Amino acid sequence: MNIDSLDKNKVVLGLSGGVDSTAAALLLKEKGLEVIGLYFNVHEMNEEKAKSGIDKAKKMANELGIKLVLRDVQNAFRSCVINNFKSEYEVGRTPNPCIICNPNIKFQTLLDVANEEGAFYIATGHYAQVSYSRIQQCKTIRMSKNEKKDQSYMLYRVRQDAVDRLIFPLGEVEDKSITRSMVKSENLSNAEDKDSQEICFIDDSIAYEDYLANEGITFEEGDFIDIEGNYLGKHKGIGSYTIGQRKGLGIAIGRPAFVTDIDYEAKTVTLGSNEDLLKKEVNIGECYFHSSDSEKLYINLEDKSLKAKIRYKAEPASCKLEFNSNGNVTIIFDEAQRAPAPGQSAVIYLDDEILGGGFINRN
Repeated sequence: MNIDSLDKNKVVLGLSGGVDSTAAALLLKEKGLEVIGLYFNVHEMNEEKAKSGIDKAKKMANELGIKLVLRDVQNAFRSCVINNFKSEYEVGRTPNPCIICNPNIKFQTLLDVANEEGAFYIATGHYAQVSYSRIQQCKTIRMSKNEKKDQSYMLYRVRQDAVDRLIFPLGEVEDKSITRSMVKSENLSNAEDKDSQEICFIDDSIAYEDYLANEGITFEEGDFIDIEGNYLGKHKGIGSYTIGQRKGLGIAIGRPAFVTDIDYEAKTVTLGSNEDLLKKEVNIGECYFHSSDSEKLYINLEDKSLKAKIRYKAEPASCKLEFNSNGNVTIIFDEAQRAPAPGQSAVIYLDDEILGGGFINRN
């Protein structure tokens, strides 16, 4: 498709019916754009939840006076996101489903619908920004002005064909209260709705191990060991633990204990001190960099100030990069970082713009 023929006055917006996507629609309309809402149904085998989500999106589209497109992505979502979630936990890693969903499901579907509707732009209610980077010589995603709500970390794998057409209307909104006030001022019915849950396909009331058990993933008992390999007791299965965990271990060893390692092959969970969790070097694989739209990075980083985050809520920390012959990258932090968890992502920033990142490997 020739994207130059698409209408730059039209935008397809991911519309969940929540406060953020509703405020995004209002801001896009203020810019004079024709907004088309897109609702993604991911609620496989849960007709009640699917109907509730669709009805909410329809209601908000009607109140906003915009067209709504419904798209069923259940099969693709299960194949790509849920199956990855299950397989990662099965081998003792801690996945982040949004990071898998965003490039492969959410933004790909936004592009598909935008092309069908003849719209050039796509948009979401994420708290992030996008602009051209002179250093990277491409459009790239940047941190939001709302530091507490910044969601750029979750978006580092969104590919360049989407970034080139992307608008984040909430990127310059400095506080969530402003977003709510915006929706409230328009007398929209969802102004006081709660924020969405962390993982959309798991109810807040269900523990991860219970969800996995319902999906047929069970875990054998194994050994708790200390960092020297000494036996400490039995654990209930590696799926119940994550790096850095202290509570809910089900064992007392007479001192504060934290999960410092999970070995899938040996079925062991290593317990150590908080100091054992501190790492100055973090190795990442399956990398993605915006400037090359691939796993390669060709930018000269000499004299560049880099920072990285090893989890969504972590503070960006100063670092350097070492590129390995196997395609992995070692992030060398100026100060040790606590509990980098295999399966989570480390995202690298050049000032406030995303350089790229990858999935954390087990040391």
